[in-house]
Amino acid sequence: MIKIYGTENSRAVRPIWTAEEMGLDYELIMMPFPPRVFMKEYLDINILGTIPFMIDGEVEMTESVAISQYLVEKYGPTDLQVKSDEQDYPQYLNWLFHSDATLTFPQTVVLRYKFQEPGVADAAVEGYSRWFVSRLKLLEKSLEGKDFLCSNRFTLADICVSYAINLAGALDIKKALKPNIKRWSENLFSRPAFIKSKEYKYEPDQ
Repeated sequence: MIKIYGTENSRAVRPIWTAEEMGLDYELIMMPFPPRVFMKEYLDINILGTIPFMIDGEVEMTESVAISQYLVEKYGPTDLQVKSDEQDYPQYLNWLFHSDATLTFPQTVVLRYKFQEPGVADAAVEGYSRWFVSRLKLLEKSLEGKDFLCSNRFTLADICVSYAINLAGALDIKKALKPNIKRWSENLFSRPAFIKSKEYKYEPDQ
């Protein structure tokens, strides 16, 4: 049984959404945020205390994009995966890495100093918000006349990249919703699997 640990609206959305799209049988453990503070026993499971965390037999993984890629490759076949013999395979790989290394990274700084430590580094909140928006130029351009990022279909690249747009909404970074990005993300966020992934909440008695 696949087991995924997550918190509400965290990067765990990526593997949860992926598992829902694939119809996988998995166990989800939702925790309070940040779990290393409010659920210290979690550190006995994931020494880093980060989210998400996945266990699949003897496999343990901590990175949301890597977990999602693992799921599509191990439990496919699925159209979510772009195969190495497809023309868009290089772009697919680039978007997977871009989604976290380029887009979600500055958002984590905004999240920390806007909600966890307000007032400590207000300049960082503003600066990293601008940095994130500036990094959306490639995404906005790539979506011109397109409904999906790769191979003319919904793929894991759409899941992983659009999470950053979902998080931008939670962080109130309104400038992120450029016309193509807004059209594309609204379409993705209407998918039943995404809606379900967002419904999971932490229940203290679970």
